[in-house]
Amino acid sequence: MHDISDLELRGVPGVFVATEEFISAGAAQSVALGMPSMKRVYTTHPVQDRTDEEMIAMADQFFLEILACITSGD
Repeated sequence: MHDISDLELRGVPGVFVATEEFISAGAAQSVALGMPSMKRVYTTHPVQDRTDEEMIAMADQFFLEILACITSGD
């Protein structure tokens, strides 16, 4: 999240991506970093132990949402 914060402050669009297990921690951290409206996408949990095929399917599932966050002007 620190990296996304740094990129955003430099004018480079970014989005924080984590699993749904980290929703409350992500919200708290973005407030602590002074960026409560930081763009975030939460994927299904867990990620570890997934096969390559499962990870590709997950990437396909969340790609458009992540892209929309990065390219939106707000």
